[in-house]
Amino acid sequence: MALLASDVDLFESARPRLEAIAYRMLGSAAEAEDAVQETFLRWRTAEVDRIEVPEAWLTKVLTNICLNLLTSARARRETYVGQWLPEPLLAGDPMLGPLETVEQRESVSYAVLTLMERLSPNERAVYVLREAFEYSHQEIADILELSQAGSQQLYHRAKKHIAEGKARTQVDEATARRIVDEFLAAATSGRTEPLVKLLTQDVVSIGDGGGKVPARAKAFEGAMAVAKFLRGLFQPSAAKYAVLGGAPEIYAWTSNGGPALIAMVDGQVVGVMCLQVTPDGVSAVLNQVNPDKLARATAQFTQSDHGDALFQA
Repeated sequence: MALLASDVDLFESARPRLEAIAYRMLGSAAEAEDAVQETFLRWRTAEVDRIEVPEAWLTKVLTNICLNLLTSARARRETYVGQWLPEPLLAGDPMLGPLETVEQRESVSYAVLTLMERLSPNERAVYVLREAFEYSHQEIADILELSQAGSQQLYHRAKKHIAEGKARTQVDEATARRIVDEFLAAATSGRTEPLVKLLTQDVVSIGDGGGKVPARAKAFEGAMAVAKFLRGLFQPSAAKYAVLGGAPEIYAWTSNGGPALIAMVDGQVVGVMCLQVTPDGVSAVLNQVNPDKLARATAQFTQSDHGDALFQA
């Protein structure tokens, strides 16, 4: 049976929420779009007039699709070249979803999305639905077909895993810009000392090139090691320009609600460097340079009023 226009409209009104759920669960905007489209295909062939609560039905179908994708993704990531990081979303991207509460903002932060890779698919689903979208444990239990106690147990386990690796912080836009400015000034000074002062002693730096762009397979750890790496990264180099296609322009921006640096070459975003900030300094530098994960960032950034570059490497 063909869908009525009202049924299509109902789905389209739910699409932003579904995409936001899928992105948090998968860490990939491209996979989130695919999951939502698959949900629509199932909606189109369902007996819609018999579905009592469309929002619950759509959320359940989407969640199960995402769980299947997460299971297969785990197998793929075992053979992934180098470190795996989520696909970054820039400020203003509707896929970031609701950002009214602290929990909603943290659930989509780049650091927490990275930490969620430690969770099982069911733990990740419960964490996202409860933390970011305020579903009750009874609603989650119905979606995942488990008991309410089981949902609560998965949620507490997920919260514990996230808390063990997360540095809670709230950074407003003005503070984020100041942090990025200071970080960029230190990184381009040619000296390690200014950078060391901005970094925590246990800072880590991770790069995701996906085998498409050179990136170290192992994380840099410790303030001195990370500072030396960053000093070299921001120094002019013909070899780097050859890989990137030219000398990148560097902009201060916000990605996943946190401070970030955007590197552009000829209108293409070639890198998004997300900074995890704590009261003691920058505790993580997460650098996404895999071109497969930067197409959406390019589309959004080129349409924004991003002003002049702060620096050209």
